[in-house]
Amino acid sequence: MTKHFLADTGVLLGRSLRHITRSLDTIITTTIMPIAFMLLFVYVFGGAIQSGADNYVDYLLPGILLITIASGIAYTAFRLFLDMQGGIFERFQSMPIARSSVLWAHVLTSVVSNLISVVVVVLVALVMGFRTSADVLAWLAVFGILTLFTLALTWLAVLPGLTAKSADGASAFAYPLIFLPFISSAFVPTETMPGPVRAFAEHQPVTSIVNAIRDLFTEQPVGSDIWIALGWCGGLLVVAYLCAMAAYRRKIS
Repeated sequence: MTKHFLADTGVLLGRSLRHITRSLDTIITTTIMPIAFMLLFVYVFGGAIQSGADNYVDYLLPGILLITIASGIAYTAFRLFLDMQGGIFERFQSMPIARSSVLWAHVLTSVVSNLISVVVVVLVALVMGFRTSADVLAWLAVFGILTLFTLALTWLAVLPGLTAKSADGASAFAYPLIFLPFISSAFVPTETMPGPVRAFAEHQPVTSIVNAIRDLFTEQPVGSDIWIALGWCGGLLVVAYLCAMAAYRRKIS
């Protein structure tokens, strides 16, 4: 059964990836906005922001990477919605394939495309002066956190992809996620924020994820931030997966 599921997922993943390669504008579009934010904050606002870092792009990059992923998962919901409306799922149900492999193909496509976008953003940051002393293990830890974050948000994106009434509605849910890093430690230290805003910023998931990635890049002790970050990502992943699978079963029943 597992072999059957893996084979079906691999075939459908190849289908989704071919769609991506035929429309590279999807990946380009998801990287334009984060890169624009990075250029704006580094070269326009960077001189006025007291982040405590010698190079503001070093401080800024972890938050920009999360924005990159949040903007990319909107396309997962959009592509899933189009497949639902196009009758692809009904055709797949008439074929001898594992039903959950259809969703997993979309999810894994999201992981691949978002990680490509992340690499592009990191390369632009290097051109802008980003430097890190992180070793291979630290980079692998950053990669793991970003992958887990992508999986969690992608399964969350599956819900509007299955239930939205329009293509715009399917992708619009990502907008709050894109702007969540702005109320976190991604752009400025939370100590500079007024009381209620600071309380929210310090206890929302983006801050712990950003702090953990920033500490890994600078080879600082990560402390509890990495465990809080993993807890948020893992918890959201489990809840989103269960809700998405329940919505999928109702949709195809």
